[in-house]
Amino acid sequence: MVTSRALVERNAETMDMVSFSSDENPRSVQLYGVDPQVMAEAVRIIVDENRADHIDMNFGCPVPKVTRKGGGSALPWKRDLFRDIVRAAVQASDGRVPVSVKMRKGIDEDHLTFLDAGRTAAQEGVAWVSLHGRTAAQMYGDTADWQAIADLKALLEPLGTPVLGNGDIWTAQDALRMMEQTGADGVVVGRGCLGRPWLFGQLVAAFEGEPIPADPTLDGVLRTLRRHAELLVADYGEHKGCRDIRKHMAWYLKGFSVRQHVRHSLGTVASLAELDELLGQIDGDQSFNTEVGSGPRGRTSGNRRPTLPDGWLDSPYLDEASACSLRDAEISVSGG
Repeated sequence: MVTSRALVERNAETMDMVSFSSDENPRSVQLYGVDPQVMAEAVRIIVDENRADHIDMNFGCPVPKVTRKGGGSALPWKRDLFRDIVRAAVQASDGRVPVSVKMRKGIDEDHLTFLDAGRTAAQEGVAWVSLHGRTAAQMYGDTADWQAIADLKALLEPLGTPVLGNGDIWTAQDALRMMEQTGADGVVVGRGCLGRPWLFGQLVAAFEGEPIPADPTLDGVLRTLRRHAELLVADYGEHKGCRDIRKHMAWYLKGFSVRQHVRHSLGTVASLAELDELLGQIDGDQSFNTEVGSGPRGRTSGNRRPTLPDGWLDSPYLDEASACSLRDAEISVSGG
């Protein structure tokens, strides 16, 4: 995900993030922004320079550094601002590239926004709406509310706008179950693919009614981990690439028996040679532990009071004080 302002300012790191290899298709870029004009200009850059085949606007980030300025999952509370940003993006694309929206249920259970925001996005012409069935207050805790996804699907069905469900998709079976229970047109996978990139192949098979491929043995997982590290190093260099792969180690190895000192050393790996030496110490002849390995992974924090600008909840419409908070809301790169 990149911020619209960083893209408009042609930040070097951001421009690299919206550059794709010739064999990557479809190319999708997720934008985060709080200013309609800046968002429109960012969309025009992507479309005019043929940088992506799809643009998604992220209004779902719940982390305090984003919401405290009014961005991310706090923004849809300001109905007029949300509408203006979505409208600006859709109009800037002018039908050349589909534009979608991803959001959460709302700020908390007392300040839900997903139905109003979903309707607004549909009326402004987005290609689809993705809903994470949690509030900002829930972060990544509790169980995702799939009923909210069903409610949004029912609301937008007459408008012809597809709804994708997000939250607690850990396996292909979870995806099928969500679609059956909610009527969603598809799913969005977040934490579920961390350390499990083969999940996408399993999803394709499930959606096409084909047998779902089995999870790999540990030997297959280690080969995938090694390839992941190799690609990171090719893109970022050995120092940064190895530093980045460290956070993936626990996700890849979840559910497998690996000696503690090896796990610890993998978390500080500094070169591909060191990685190879450590991977060589692991017994790869282990089956995937579906019960453990297919469960929740990544961020699990939840149930915290959202950090918001002073007076943000006083009105669902943008006032001068709220506008001032938003001026510092964009950072170079964010996530959620």
